[in-house]
Amino acid sequence: MANKTFKKKQKKPFISPAKKLFLIILLLPVSVTVYFGVFLVWDNLNISTLFQREKAINIQDHFDIEIPEEYIPIYISAGEAYEVPWTLLAAHHRVETRFSTMEQLISPAGAEGHMQFMPCTFVGWNHPTCSGLGEGEIPSDEKTNPKIIEKYGGYGVDANGDGVADPYDIEDAIYSAANYLSKSGASDGKLREAIFNYNHSEEYVEDILYYFHLYEEVGEELVQLSFNHS
Repeated sequence: MANKTFKKKQKKPFISPAKKLFLIILLLPVSVTVYFGVFLVWDNLNISTLFQREKAINIQDHFDIEIPEEYIPIYISAGEAYEVPWTLLAAHHRVETRFSTMEQLISPAGAEGHMQFMPCTFVGWNHPTCSGLGEGEIPSDEKTNPKIIEKYGGYGVDANGDGVADPYDIEDAIYSAANYLSKSGASDGKLREAIFNYNHSEEYVEDILYYFHLYEEVGEELVQLSFNHS
């Protein structure tokens, strides 16, 4: 019986190589478009943030030192809590420590922290060690104790609720300044009197008022930018 050779019949490809190449060329622009669309949506918040930051910089371009963006919500919150203009708090921060950019946050006279409180003003002048300019000899564990501060009638505030009122903590310092200025008359519109109580110098008062009015000119815009960014 003769041997028969059978050739296996090859299946034709579902899509020819030429068609594959055509589809790849056709779909490539679509893929690129989809990719960049997703990327732009994903990155939209970052683009918005950059835009808002650039706008804030433009608003402040005539300031000698820009108000750091991260401090504005703290000024606003503290100002609302004690009914004082947030721009006044910013002015004090600018004059006292150049927005906390000084190498040491302690003065030769002994004023401490971001907003330069004398220890006796922060803890309270009724403390038994307080006299003179107000440096006192207050133990370190009492300097930041809210109960001790309340006992001796100080202006220090535990703003973030961590159980410590610390003039070297930015939130505590700004809230404490707001507290002091408010009780000195700022909440009643007596800004000059309140500023003078903060530092008994007419030159100091004029410096604070200069920056206060400067910041007031663009205050609403900075508040809007701050809320949009947050």
